[in-house]
Amino acid sequence: MGRPHRRGGPRRHERMTTALSADVVAAIEDLELAARLVVEGLRAGAHRSPMHGFSSEFQQHRAYRAGDDLKYLDWKLLARTDRLYTRMFRETTSMSVMLVLDASASMSFPETGLSAWRYAQVLAASLAHLVVSQGDAAGLLAMSGERLTFIPAKGGRPHLRSLIATLDRLEPGGDWQPARAISRGAELLKRRGLVLVLSDFHDEEDSTRRELRRAARSGHDVSMLHVIAADERSFPYRGDTEFEDLETGERRRVDAGVAALAYREGLAAFLGRCQEGAVRDHIDYALLSTDVAPERALRDFLLRRGADRRRASA
Repeated sequence: MGRPHRRGGPRRHERMTTALSADVVAAIEDLELAARLVVEGLRAGAHRSPMHGFSSEFQQHRAYRAGDDLKYLDWKLLARTDRLYTRMFRETTSMSVMLVLDASASMSFPETGLSAWRYAQVLAASLAHLVVSQGDAAGLLAMSGERLTFIPAKGGRPHLRSLIATLDRLEPGGDWQPARAISRGAELLKRRGLVLVLSDFHDEEDSTRRELRRAARSGHDVSMLHVIAADERSFPYRGDTEFEDLETGERRRVDAGVAALAYREGLAAFLGRCQEGAVRDHIDYALLSTDVAPERALRDFLLRRGADRRRASA
């Protein structure tokens, strides 16, 4: 999707705390500090902690296969959907989480202020901090063009610092090959775990959905964290504007006022397809806009994720 070639958060009070705003995140150069502040805000501000887990509440449904133990069939889900699903519970050992990060050029939009890339960096670092602080293991797979950066899933403070330092050194560039990135991220988890994919999801919709489904069917708990720049949603452009595709370099000059309606309709349709596909494939989906405080975005995602799992098991 073409982006303008020019650069051009709400407050939340809970228990006397204030969420780290998107503007403040953009101003913090130390990624480890930003992540720690976000996680501390999550812990201090939540009336009911959203942290319970990644580990303690992990549960995955998959389609029933001949030979599955019948005691794990989800009869309540059968009554609601008329389909057979097997309940799969995680091992009692620590959870392994793989952060699959889109480091393509399109994530660098906008060129001034808080880009989708920086927002995704802070979210990924915060999630890694959260996972490791719970005693679980966090890994990273980032892709920029043909370049693949991989950190295996491990626990412990030294590993967390190394992961965040690697994440901080990454620079977006090239294109995003979602099928390759998602499949490799899922394969590199040594056992069933959690795969969190952070991307703008602009590329290869069909292959992205296929690989997300495949990862889920292999037993992983899969989430789409859809990061979108605030300007991309609002399209605040007027008059004659030159747009440049950040990955191909193609440029096009259009009347932004005339193009606005078609653009917004196209974006709404795209976001709708992403969410509907995730729901259909039993994959968690969260739309995360860069004008929302990261603490609030993560809290909403984690609380919704926990509520969905409690409903599924009720």
